[in-house]
Parts: sequence; C-alpha cells; structure tokens
Amino acid sequence: MLVDDHAIVRQGLRSVLEREPDITVVAEASSRGEALAVLERVTPKVVLLDLKLSTSSDTEGLELAHAISTGHPSVAVLVLTTFLDENLVLEAVRAGAKGYVVKDVDTAALVRAIHDVSQGESAFDARSAAAMVRGMQAPPAPVEPTLSAREDEVLQLLARGLSNKEIGKRLYISETTAKFHVGNILRKLGVSGRAEAVYEATKRGML
Repeated sequence: MLVDDHAIVRQGLRSVLEREPDITVVAEASSRGEALAVLERVTPKVVLLDLKLSTSSDTEGLELAHAISTGHPSVAVLVLTTFLDENLVLEAVRAGAKGYVVKDVDTAALVRAIHDVSQGESAFDARSAAAMVRGMQAPPAPVEPTLSAREDEVLQLLARGLSNKEIGKRLYISETTAKFHVGNILRKLGVSGRAEAVYEATKRGML
C-alpha cells in the first residue's frame, strides 16, 4: 500500500513496483485518515509511507506509523521519505516503522527493503542506518534547572547585588541560610560565582 500526499509520486512508485513479479500494489492513500479507512478494508503486508503527508503538519506520518503498528500489527511500515534526520529516524522506529529509506534510493534497494520488512526483518539504507546510530549516540538534552520558591527569591535579590547578610535580612532568614540557598543556586546553574549565576539565569529567562 502506498501512502503519499502527491498523486504523481504514488503513480511513479506503482509503475516501478508493479514491474516486480512478486510485488502487487493493493491500495493507495494520500492522508492519515484515508490510509486508516483503507486499512479497514484491505490488509497489505507492507505500507510504504511518506512521513510528510501535508504542509500543515510535520508529524502526521509519524502518527500514522504509530496507528498502523498498534492497530494493524501484521502490517509492516516502511518509511520512504525525502527527510533524513537522526531524530526523525529514531522517532519513526519508536512509532513502529520497520524500515527507513530515502526517496533517491535505487529501485533494487527499495524492492529489497520491501521484501525484508514483509518477512519481519528491518530495512535501512546506509544513510538512514548511520543517522539512527548518530541519534542513539547523541547526548541527552540538558535538563533545565528548577529552583525552589525560596531559591527564586534569593536569586532575585542576588541579581540586585545584595550580599548574603542583606538577603537574609530581606527574607527574615539567617545569613547562613541565605548562603546555603546561594550555594544551591550556583550548583543548579552549573556556575561557580554570583555574577555568573546572574548571567546564566538571565540567559535562561529566569530573571
């Protein structure tokens, strides 16, 4: 089954794939809704899916891949798209895609990928496989520090240049407690000085 929002692309794919003696195109769809409706009537072995199914949404293809993999587990999803990005490859795999190839792949490689996923195997062209490995090796996104309500109060006074003693007086806490909160702020922001803390907090939109 071919799922692509461009009719001319589907026609081209159909004409190429139907030259293969053991591949039959049983259905086509241009959108997520249309594809799911067709899948209620037809059960292909493989859905050849473009991730970009509309100009208004970048996630429709991923949503469809997830819907197919959960609602029709016997159907293998093979992504065929122009977009090659490590995060996108990983997201497609997490959504249930069994393979990922880019649209400039040659016909023999595409046919091989279709056969592979139809037999329960995975199929990635060399660039997609490399992108997936890069994505898996990428460091996790940094976690934004969260300050307690009291630390936030201390930070605001810190930004005004107040000393620990002055902060303590303003907040009716001891100088030692004020110093403790300042130390926590520096640690959470990953800095070593008060001026650095103010700069980092300003950069992060915390002041």
